[in-house]
Amino acid sequence: MFEKIQQTVAFIQSKIEEKPQIGIILGTGLGNLVNEIDIQLALPYETIPNFPVSTVQGHQGRLIFGKLSGRNIVAMQGRFHFYEGYSMEAVTFPVRVMKMLGVQLMIVSNASGGLHQDFSVGDLMIINDHINLMPNPLIGKNDDRLGPRFPDMSHAYHPETILLAHQVAKENHIKVHEGVYAAVTGPTFETPAEYGFINTIGADAVGMSTVPEVIVARHMSMNVFAISVISDLGVKGKIVKISHQEVLDAAAAAVPRMTLLIKELLKKDII
Repeated sequence: MFEKIQQTVAFIQSKIEEKPQIGIILGTGLGNLVNEIDIQLALPYETIPNFPVSTVQGHQGRLIFGKLSGRNIVAMQGRFHFYEGYSMEAVTFPVRVMKMLGVQLMIVSNASGGLHQDFSVGDLMIINDHINLMPNPLIGKNDDRLGPRFPDMSHAYHPETILLAHQVAKENHIKVHEGVYAAVTGPTFETPAEYGFINTIGADAVGMSTVPEVIVARHMSMNVFAISVISDLGVKGKIVKISHQEVLDAAAAAVPRMTLLIKELLKKDII
């Protein structure tokens, strides 16, 4: 894999003029953040050596380089999911490429089901920890050139960046929650019993992404900030039939607040 990463990085480096400092992974329905980026280069995934191609509605499939709030960034407009049939190596491959391009902080967004009584559809939740109910992307032979065999996960989500995000939210009158995200394989939405189980084991939200990328980012010593848009509710008495389109609509409604939060966060001393 190391050689594939090097090949991809070399291809991208031949196209860009400045190293990105920040990597952003835009989840379901949240790709419109790219409208705020001063885009210098947009590479469709299918043109990048060794890159998978996103197959999910709401994930456009471009790697974007440019500036946001004065920072050099690379943004994934659309991510890859285990439920699409990709291996965990393929799902997390772009994260490894980001690190070797120079990224120091990875910002991840997703749409998730809220499990807390205080949550409403459209709310934002800063992730402070996770429960991994998916196959671990580090299973298999470890390459010491990428990271240690047993990476520490006691601070998977960067505490200082979380504090700054709360400060930004307060300054801009953006309501945010903070909580634990559980990652499941999907692609089915959860049953009421599954919602109840996942809440019982300590999660405040559940989704089908994010954690594999976070594990690999920490494996490569990148700091991580992650945020969920609550797109549906898995709270007893509030569970209703949900479709992917409704998830997209809920995520889209939250985009202006999430966009403002990320733009203002990047103005802070985060790296």
